[in-house]
Amino acid sequence: MPISPNQGSTGGGTTVTITGTNLSGATAVHFGSKLATITANTATSVTVTSPSGSGTVPVTVTTPGGTSNPLSFFYVGAPFKSGLSPVSGVTAGGNTVTINGTGLSTATAVHFGTVSATPTVVSDSQLTVTVPAGTAAGPVGVSVTTAGGTNNGLSYTYVDAPSIGTPTPAAGPVSGGTAVTIPGTNFTTTQSVTFGGVAAQFSVINDTTISAVTPPGTVGAVDVTVTTTGGSATATGGFTYAAGPGI
Repeated sequence: MPISPNQGSTGGGTTVTITGTNLSGATAVHFGSKLATITANTATSVTVTSPSGSGTVPVTVTTPGGTSNPLSFFYVGAPFKSGLSPVSGVTAGGNTVTINGTGLSTATAVHFGTVSATPTVVSDSQLTVTVPAGTAAGPVGVSVTTAGGTNNGLSYTYVDAPSIGTPTPAAGPVSGGTAVTIPGTNFTTTQSVTFGGVAAQFSVINDTTISAVTPPGTVGAVDVTVTTTGGSATATGGFTYAAGPGI
């Protein structure tokens, strides 16, 4: 006489189906000492809503013909989430987030706002999940659903990819040290600015403006790249290192 699922929340409320023979006319289904609510019954199955409980309990079905042999049902506590990393990423999704906590081994879904993703269970204390695409930039709640229930309380922020305009001034000496203003969009979460692949000192003035100081370079045009948590944007040949005069 199988039982499915064979585990559920300590708070009860799990829909459980018990299959077997001669089950019609079931008058009671016990989870340990507690009665479950019967919602459907045929000769080969009984569907019930589990009562609250804890630990492992025997489940029996009582019909006019007697009481069945017991099956085991495992009560699972609600999950606890201690944190997730990283806490932000591109609106298009696709990056991997790690969620830490306890009671995560039976996780079946992770919701980012209203969008669901299927996690990979690493252990009872850790999950990984590929972030689904967001509907818009901004924070969303993150919830984990397990056999023990659903736990909320974490937040993930979707960030739009940056765009970049023409740096000003567009040229400077190879020795570096030129103060350059970089226009664009979605600069708030900027992590790095590079000139020809070389990291530059920078300051985010606002979401549309970055001030950077060129590092030393070699003569010629180089790409200027801004990288944020939402992705990267490049001004191809956006700055030119000029040779100094000679007489």
